[in-house]
Amino acid sequence: MKRRRRHSRTGGALARGLLAVALGVVAALWTWTAAGDAALAPRPGEATTRVHLLNNGFHTDLAVPRAALTRRPGPLGEAARSLAPGDWILIGWGDAKFYVDQSPMEGRLLDGGRAFFAPGNRSVIMLDPDQTDPTTRFAAANRNALTLSQRALTRMLDHVEASLELTDGAARIAARRPGDDARFYASREHFWIGHLCNHWTAGVLNAGGITVRPLRSVTAGEVMTASDVTRRLPFLQSDRTP
Repeated sequence: MKRRRRHSRTGGALARGLLAVALGVVAALWTWTAAGDAALAPRPGEATTRVHLLNNGFHTDLAVPRAALTRRPGPLGEAARSLAPGDWILIGWGDAKFYVDQSPMEGRLLDGGRAFFAPGNRSVIMLDPDQTDPTTRFAAANRNALTLSQRALTRMLDHVEASLELTDGAARIAARRPGDDARFYASREHFWIGHLCNHWTAGVLNAGGITVRPLRSVTAGEVMTASDVTRRLPFLQSDRTP
């Protein structure tokens, strides 16, 4: 009987130790910060480009001047040049089915569960030409404007391009919407609860020098907060004017 109690005490201590380790790992991941590269700061007199981070509620998009994309060589530039007119191009990422579908949400709940919890979901990158200034359609609280060096912008767009799934060296259109100029290009990444649309946007921002908290970037609000915090750095400016 005494031996059994000793084993019970040992097992309990081991369980508590394992729980403490697990909680420590979760806490470390939750507070993990991916620092931005300060070397991407624009040098005095260097040309800069302003891009907008837009909060759609559950999802974030980047609005990039069309010229910044169309002047690029390679598959991303080629895809941008093929789009309908628009001075801005909205860039987003998501599940290949749920993201593209715009039918009422109540009819898509099961598909939303599939997108979150099923492994290996296909994904797409949206390129959507916009003829209006994005600052006129989003309230100040739902947009951040970031002024980037050419090097920072190139890093961001390189990150987007690296996400494309290429066919014979070219981006492949995976989906279109009737009456909509947006094009959805196949992505090599997989969508799931551990890698959602806002995680992807946070990765693009981080490539351009913005510090993010990867695990927390589940929500659009977290991504907006990360980009807004960096406005205090001299090389990133956030426009919050109404």
